[in-house]
Amino acid sequence: MLSKAELRRLEEGLNGMSADDLQVSGTHYKDMPVQPWAIMEAILSHDEFVGFLKGNIIKYSLRAGRKDGSDDAGKAKHYMQKLREVTQAGPWA
Repeated sequence: MLSKAELRRLEEGLNGMSADDLQVSGTHYKDMPVQPWAIMEAILSHDEFVGFLKGNIIKYSLRAGRKDGSDDAGKAKHYMQKLREVTQAGPWA
């Protein structure tokens, strides 16, 4: 789970942290030589990858608070940051 300070930086995009620098709830993706979404971004079209990110934002936003022990709100924010980085605009551009 992200600390309050990490969540604030994630929401505000401070200190040059990218979505790739963070992982919510563990390190299983960051410990991999290549993160799965880096592969997806490389093989999917831009629109397909944006759709993947939006789908996960919807999923985790709707699931937030419903699954014990899961920081789904933090995961949704993480995907929102990645979407902002990919689109260089608002989260639903």
